[in-house]
Amino acid sequence: MSQLVAAVQPMSCKPLQRTARSGRRTSGVVCQAQQQDPLLLRVARGEEAERTPVWLMRQAGRYMAAFREYSDRLPFRERSETASIAIELSLQPWRSFQTDGVIMFSDILTPLPALGIEFDVIKGKGPLIDNPISSMDQVRGLAPMEDPLSSLPFVHETLSTLRREIDGSGATLLGFVGTPWTLAAYSVEGRADRNCRRTKTMMFNSPGVLHALLDHLTEALIVYVGYQIEAGAQVVQLFDSWAHHLSPEQSAEFSMPYAERIVAATRAKYPHVPIIFHANGGSGKHAQLAACTADVVGLDWECSMAAARQAMGANRTLQGNVDPMVLFGTEDEIRKAVTRCLVEAGPAHHILNVGHGVIEGTPEESVGLFCDLARQSADILKAHGQAPSPKQQQPVAA
Repeated sequence: MSQLVAAVQPMSCKPLQRTARSGRRTSGVVCQAQQQDPLLLRVARGEEAERTPVWLMRQAGRYMAAFREYSDRLPFRERSETASIAIELSLQPWRSFQTDGVIMFSDILTPLPALGIEFDVIKGKGPLIDNPISSMDQVRGLAPMEDPLSSLPFVHETLSTLRREIDGSGATLLGFVGTPWTLAAYSVEGRADRNCRRTKTMMFNSPGVLHALLDHLTEALIVYVGYQIEAGAQVVQLFDSWAHHLSPEQSAEFSMPYAERIVAATRAKYPHVPIIFHANGGSGKHAQLAACTADVVGLDWECSMAAARQAMGANRTLQGNVDPMVLFGTEDEIRKAVTRCLVEAGPAHHILNVGHGVIEGTPEESVGLFCDLARQSADILKAHGQAPSPKQQQPVAA
């Protein structure tokens, strides 16, 4: 992949400093082009900034009328795997709400067909895998992720075009992948299952098969993350969407070690690219999240930001964690919820987001207000006795 998009390499940065314990970046990293870097990118690196950046998970979705013009007539994979459509859907919320991050419109299951696991997304039912993984022979028969540019060319076209579209705007381009645990669970279940029955049966009866699948997916995702970065992604988020199916002990064996391998391998090759780890249903596992070496920890809405800040420290960059259902509330309720989140997180090391995805039916004006409040965050925090670092200046477009 060395020949891909050399232009996205960082501008003359000094080597990133890391703590001896965790490998995370320390604050105070200096780049010669620091003031030219987008706000969200700087905060994800652990730098202080002039205000709190904002983006939303499931940022492009059916809550937007413009999105429904596509989703009502085209199946999901056609939308996500046709670069011109994926680019348009990625840009719609950015144009409407001026978010600080633009995330590629895609799916966590997108890399699976390159490994030999075909899937479809059925409207109203979600993902469906006709031939789910159930044996070691199937795991051994999976293909490696050798050449994503050939097997997943639309991902490169989508990201590289998005990067060109937003460069100079002050926005940051985000790529994303599912964690090995989440992709393994989908691959074994074949569809969403409230009990994760097939996967947990495998866990308790044939753990070697599950570990072999997780290992294969981890190696594939390391390549896939690098592919996204070389195509133009400036930050990558790891979604552990099925973390809520795991106890802390199960997470420590079947999820976190594999996610950590992706973080370590990506950091070794792309030290300039921050990594966000978001575990849906993971907020109760504070000890594990605190030990996670990703640059940013994404929090779901089932914990308080104050408790997370206390558990993980003032210098840990946190993302989240407003309940997405708040966006169905009154303007006053939205203002109160966002203000509480901002104040509890503090004036530094925070990326405002919802604690899960934006829900279908959410009023677009509520999403707009949510983003507006982030742009007002310096004044909101100042009114509550907090303020961003006065040393930071407004960013200059890259």
